[in-house]
Parts: sequence; structure tokens; C-alpha cells
Amino acid sequence: MAEPRPKSVRIPSAKPRVAPRVAVIGAGVIGLGIAWRLAAAGCPVQVFDRGAAGAGASRAAAGMLAACMETEPGEERLLGLTRASQDRWPAFAAELLQATGIDVDLRTEGTLFAALNADDAARLRFLHDFHRGLGLPIDWLDGAEARRREPFLHPGVPAALYSAVDHQVDNRKLSAALLAAAHNAGAEVHEHTPVTRVLVEGGRAAGLAVGDTTIPADVVVLAAGAWSRGIAGLPKEALPPVRPIKGQMLSLRMDPAAPLLNHVVWTTGAYLVPRRDGTLIVGATTEEKGFDDSLTAGGVLSLLEGVWRALPSAAELPIVETWTGFRPGSRDDAPILGHGVVDGLVYATGHHRNGILLAPVTADAVAGLILSGEADAVIRPYDIQRFAA
Repeated sequence: MAEPRPKSVRIPSAKPRVAPRVAVIGAGVIGLGIAWRLAAAGCPVQVFDRGAAGAGASRAAAGMLAACMETEPGEERLLGLTRASQDRWPAFAAELLQATGIDVDLRTEGTLFAALNADDAARLRFLHDFHRGLGLPIDWLDGAEARRREPFLHPGVPAALYSAVDHQVDNRKLSAALLAAAHNAGAEVHEHTPVTRVLVEGGRAAGLAVGDTTIPADVVVLAAGAWSRGIAGLPKEALPPVRPIKGQMLSLRMDPAAPLLNHVVWTTGAYLVPRRDGTLIVGATTEEKGFDDSLTAGGVLSLLEGVWRALPSAAELPIVETWTGFRPGSRDDAPILGHGVVDGLVYATGHHRNGILLAPVTADAVAGLILSGEADAVIRPYDIQRFAA
């Protein structure tokens, strides 16, 4: 008699993890980048902004990706984060182009920091020694070499620093690309829709109140930039120490066929960022003025004087636009990323002057934290708990 055949045993498959519902407060490049990554991973995502998407600090920025040149004494600890994000930028820009058809104009000519007199040169020598001590790839140029690279610089420029890895991107095109990418991935972006409060139930973020409407969520991402501390509903200990740092800026019009500059150029009085369409961005003041968005005679004068001292021919260029913006500055000028004391609440704010530079690493790491529950090592030093003491 034939032996009975063994019964087949069905091995149960692992239960698929349900994608969390995510509500993002803030539709700047930080909030939109996170929303894009999460929606592409299958999460239901809704983004809310008090104004138009990308209209805050993301629009006001100059788009510099200066992880090396911008590092000054006291900011060494940020290098791991800023360099990690800088390295991701070429792939990030290419991915956005593929996803949306929008070229964010990543330019790779590098950045010059030009001394305009002997005192400036002495300061640059100190800064160069500091950068070399950190192993940063920044070169010393004499005045002749600096003017060879940028012939319209002031003829008296005695020296300059040059970084071949500090680039720029068109931040306004970046905002448009991230908005399109988030939409295409399935995220819902609600513009001109201010959040009334974060709903906290049993010590956990449970969603948002938007006017009279309740938006349930498993995770709330606070990415409201300079407005992050003003969101109602959170206990005092969960409010991020973020404040607005005002900056006034302007732009001039160059001939795109014969631009006065090709590199990003810094001086002690201004920074100059040339766009491919001939726009020359000039920035920026740094002011503790709250949300005062007025342009001032002194602020505009300092910008015009700064560009004229570095680039005398700019005196003939027409002024195209003037504007103000509010950098989200934290207590230690570093971003606030990750979990806090309220379960289900994730921070992505306080990027200060590095919001555009840090957009790729923030999008990847914060989305990864929400999807896996584990914080990438690159963002662990930046959670809000560092302010608890």
C-alpha cells in the first residue's frame, strides 16, 4: 500500500507593513522633498502651507551649495551633514529632472571668495588655514589668478579662495520641481491652507486641525521653517527653538550671452550668484527683526555697495527685483531633525541658511526615519533633545 502523501504546509507570508498616513506642515523645499520621498514609497501624504508652495525661505534663498566655503570656526560639527547632502546633489537633481522634466540648473563652476583689500586677504589666510585643518578642498589663489578666472572682478583684488566642490542650484526651479514631483508621486499639496493646530491625543500626534476640518495622521512632520514655533497644539517642551532671521536681497540683470560673472563669488560685504538666464543674485543682510518684511534703505545700500566694490561694472546693471526672506534659525544654528517628546511628531526645521543645501539629505533621512523607525546616523546629532538641558 502506498504511503500517504504528506500534507502540504502553507507558510504564512509576513504581514505587509501598512504605510503610515503622513501630514506635513510646510511646503518649502524641506516639506516637499520629504513628501515626495514618502509618497513615492506608497504613503498617503498631505502637505499644508499657510501660503503658496515654495514661497517662503525657499523662494528667498540664493541656492548656494557651499558646504566647504561656508564653514567657519564653531561650525565644524555640521560638516558631516552638509558634506553628505552636497554629495547627494548631482543624483538628486538628475532624479528630479527624470521625475518632472524640470532642470533645476545645478551649476558646477565652483565658488570664489575674493579679498578686496589687505585686511580681507589676512582674514582669508586665516580661513584657509582653518579649512585646510579640516581637510576641505579649498585652494588659495593670488590676485592675478582670481582675475583670470573672473576678469570683471575689481582690479585690486589681492587674493581669493576657490572651492571646486561648492556649487549652486536655482532654488525657485527647485521648488517647482519638488512640487511637481510630490504631485506626480501622489501627495496632496494644500496651498494657502494654514494649520490651526496639531492634534495631540494621549501624548501622541494624531493629526491636524485645518480650520474646522480634522486631518487624521499617523505621523505629523513639522517643516514650517521660521514659523515652526508658532504652530498651536503642542506642549511647551515640544516647541522647537526656531526664530526668523531676516535677510534682504536683490537681483540685477546681466547679458546672458556675456555675463559679468560665472562663478559664485563671495566677499566680506556680499555674495553674488549668477544664473544662466543672466540674473545676478546679490545677498544678503542678517537681521534679528522678527517677521518684519520691510526693505530698508540701509539694507539695500549695503547690498549695492557690496556688489559694486567686488564688481565695479555692475553699477550699469538694471535692478530687477528686491525682496526679503526669513531663515529659520535654531538656538545653535543647526537643523532640528527627527523625533521628540511627542510620539508621532517628526521635526524637519531650523535649517537656517542651509535649507537648499540640506534638502536632499533631509528628504532621504526623514522619510527613512518615518518608514523604518530608525534614524540615519547622519541626522542623529540633530534631534530636539539636545536642547533639553
